[in-house]
Amino acid sequence: MYGRIFTPFQLGRFTIIPEGDPLPESCNVPLYLSKKGAFGSGEHETTAACLAMLEKIPAMSGMKTFDLGSGTGILAIAALLLGAETAVAIDIEWPAAVSCAANASLNGVSNRVLTICGELDSLSGAGFDLVMANIYADILMPLAERLVELTLPGGHILLSGIPLQDKYDIWRRYTMLGCTEVNAVIGEEFVTYLLRKNLS
Repeated sequence: MYGRIFTPFQLGRFTIIPEGDPLPESCNVPLYLSKKGAFGSGEHETTAACLAMLEKIPAMSGMKTFDLGSGTGILAIAALLLGAETAVAIDIEWPAAVSCAANASLNGVSNRVLTICGELDSLSGAGFDLVMANIYADILMPLAERLVELTLPGGHILLSGIPLQDKYDIWRRYTMLGCTEVNAVIGEEFVTYLLRKNLS
């Protein structure tokens, strides 16, 4: 999305708006993105599915959230705009981390986002109400135990970037670790899962 021009578009309750564009007349939840930055404007089917899933999570007010492979930070920012209290956004790419921080500022949530450039092991502690990972299936599989560990009992895990042929393997791995499927979006190429970590 470096230097790419895009126009405002609607995704559920969200209106994705390029930096500097005026607020559209009909707009529920505006989400501003820089015209320069890492991928993740919402146009890809996995990002769009994740945004739709976020709207299905009840009572997001006060939630502590975590976004692995955050890119532009669109998912972390969207969660905050829906009422989450804080977000930790991690990406291994420095331009993505810079983009995430810039977009957080555009949306007035900088003081609620911790942006980290690094690997998952750079995150210490646990205790998130919502863990999001829109990344590759071959990363979701080996990191499954850690992502579930980071999630509070009763919390949600949002997974995407899963090719259709891998959907059952990912589903089985996370359910075996104590998660229950809440919802799923099957797209043209990818699957998105919303899971809940069991209370016990």
